[in-house]
Amino acid sequence: MNPYQVLQQVKLSEKTNKIRETENKYTFNVHPKATKLDVKKAVEKFFEVNVLAVNTILSKRKERRRGFHVGLASQKKKALVTLAEGQKLKMFEDQ
Repeated sequence: MNPYQVLQQVKLSEKTNKIRETENKYTFNVHPKATKLDVKKAVEKFFEVNVLAVNTILSKRKERRRGFHVGLASQKKKALVTLAEGQKLKMFEDQ
């Protein structure tokens, strides 16, 4: 898979910020068909860091209603990326 299609968005919340500070793990929304190896290569290419581990979470499709019409929400995939000791992503250093 093309590395430019793998990473879609950085997830920012109180929970992800706590994990980032204590365990050096970063959370991304990724393409649903991306593999762990794809995510690892993309993060290493774009941020120039060493990735130790990648954990992925595939969410279930939820039923959505608009009046009488029933459909399914799109499937989402998250990746939890663990970096090597002492390394950080440059976009979070200023915060």
